[in-house]
Amino acid sequence: MKSRREFIRLSALATALFSIGKSKAGGLIHEFNGVVTKPVVVSTWQHGLAANREAWKILTSKGQSLDAVEKGVRVAESDPNVRSVGYGGIPDRDGHVTLDACIMDPEGNCGSVAFLENIMNPVSVARLVMEKTPHVMIVGEGALKFALDNGFKKENLLTPESEKDWKEWLKINEYKPVINFENHDTIGMLAIDNSGNISGACTTSGLSFKMHGRVGDSPIIGAGLFVDNEVGGACATGIGEAVIKISGSHTVVEMMRLGKSPEDACKQAIERIISKQKNNKDIQVGFLALNKNGEYGAFSIQKGFNYAVDTNEIRNKLIDSDSHYK
Repeated sequence: MKSRREFIRLSALATALFSIGKSKAGGLIHEFNGVVTKPVVVSTWQHGLAANREAWKILTSKGQSLDAVEKGVRVAESDPNVRSVGYGGIPDRDGHVTLDACIMDPEGNCGSVAFLENIMNPVSVARLVMEKTPHVMIVGEGALKFALDNGFKKENLLTPESEKDWKEWLKINEYKPVINFENHDTIGMLAIDNSGNISGACTTSGLSFKMHGRVGDSPIIGAGLFVDNEVGGACATGIGEAVIKISGSHTVVEMMRLGKSPEDACKQAIERIISKQKNNKDIQVGFLALNKNGEYGAFSIQKGFNYAVDTNEIRNKLIDSDSHYK
């Protein structure tokens, strides 16, 4: 017969293990020590503040996370002052504004478009790919035709400002990515609604003056974005080639499944890039993650990456990420 002291010790251990929680997939969810009430929305960079405001309207009206992330990132896509996403995005080296986007729902359904021209809101086209086709990704002319067939209008996305920058670049004709370009880049957004369901979206015009036809991580499920509703979601920003090589966002989610906090999971993914990327001091990559408990966190290679958070406790605040290089 066990002693009373032994009984108390075992009971305490069982309680501690229960507090960590176990997902249906068998992985451990990181212990949650704070208090965050749902809903929660997080997004990358300063332009995430405006995007969060739109998403928050939906989330606080008992809307679904999928609608929130779509409507949220559309704000950045439609803003000509956001020079790395959608309308007003800086073109490739041939003067074409080409867009990439993806979206993922709590059921694991996803849709994506890449190398899409002349459509204002590619994230909404990506959602239709998810909902209306048996495919995950449609690209180029096929994506444009699909958008037009579904009621989208063809529009010129090259603004005078972006065209001017392109013509100035042609004089130099040198390609070198700039770290933390204008304090923004791809916008990735993750949201958890009042029902506890997580969705994500990611959209970009890609690297400025890229080679025509180049596609980065943003529209690739598992690289620029990944959601597992039993665990959480993650998104990426920065040099997409480095993210693709480690299936970055999927890696972050799997680290959370193993018990890492969102920030620690992002850090683990960044350290993996550091170990594999020889020129890591010359590039920027940032990861942002949200887990099932509503915890969020981020980590980047270089300092300067920030993200926007909107919760009942923290009202749409921009937070600086920790980084590998200080």
